[in-house]
Amino acid sequence: MHHSNNALKTVALLGLLSAILVIGGRALAGDRGIEYGLGIAVVMNFASYFFSDKIALATSGAEPVTEETAPEIYRRVAPLVGGLAQKMGIPMPKLYITPEASPNAFATGRDPNHASVAFTQGILQLMDDRELEGVVAHELGHVLNRDILISSIAGTIAAAITALSRFAFWFGGSRSDDRDRGGGMESVVMLILGPIAAMMIQMAISRTREFSADEASAKYLGTPYPLISALQKLDTWSQRIPMEATPTTQHLYIMKPLAGGGMMKLFSTHPSTEERIQRLEQMR
Repeated sequence: MHHSNNALKTVALLGLLSAILVIGGRALAGDRGIEYGLGIAVVMNFASYFFSDKIALATSGAEPVTEETAPEIYRRVAPLVGGLAQKMGIPMPKLYITPEASPNAFATGRDPNHASVAFTQGILQLMDDRELEGVVAHELGHVLNRDILISSIAGTIAAAITALSRFAFWFGGSRSDDRDRGGGMESVVMLILGPIAAMMIQMAISRTREFSADEASAKYLGTPYPLISALQKLDTWSQRIPMEATPTTQHLYIMKPLAGGGMMKLFSTHPSTEERIQRLEQMR
C-alpha cells in the first residue's frame, strides 16, 4: 500500500543529500574538495557498513543464543525467527540476547545473509509470542529492505557534508579564481546549515525506513495487530525505564531509546508511536 511511496521518499531524500553535498561542497571547497570530502567519508563508513553487526552486538553486550547456551530462550525465539525468515525467503539469522532490563530489540547485518536479531532480557519478559513475532517481523523487515545499506549511504554523504563544512571553516573554503569572490556569504550559510540539513535528512530517511519495516511486519504476519500491541507496550515501558543507547546504535532499535516531542521530531530516528500505530491500523 504505502510501500512504493516509502521507497520513493528514500530515493528523493538521498538525492537531496547528494545535492547539498555537490552544491554546498562546490561553494566551500571546489570540485577537488568534494572528492576529498567524499573520499574521507567513504573510508570512514565502509567499515561501519561491513562490520555493522559486530559493532552493534559488541556495543550492546549481546551474548549468542543457541540450543546449548540458552536452551529456554532458544526454544522460544528460534521458531518465531526461523518461521519468519522462511516466509521472507532469507537464511536463519543469528540470535542474541542483551542483559538490558529495558524492553527492546534490534536487527543488524549488511544483507539478508549476514543477519542477526538481538533481544533485550526485558522484551522477552514483557511480550507474548505473538507480539514478539510482530517485533521480529519488523526487525527482519529492516534486513530485507537493506536498511543498513541505505543508512550507511546516507551517513556517508552526511559525513562528507560535515567534513567539508569543517574543512572550509578551518581553511577558508576554496581559493579558486574561476569565481569572483562572491562565495563569502554562501560559505557561511553552508557552514552552519549544511550539517544541520544533512542531519535532518538522515533522520527523515530513518523514519521512512521505520514505516517500511512496520509495513513488512503487517505484510508477513498477515495482520498489523501483533506489532501494534507490541508498540503500545514498548511505548508505555520505554517511558518508565529509559534506555541508555549510544547515539551510533539508536537507529537500529525498534523503539527510539529516548523520546522527545515538538521540534525534536525533526531530529528523531523514529516516527512517533501514535503515527506508527495509525498507519499500521490502515493496513488491515
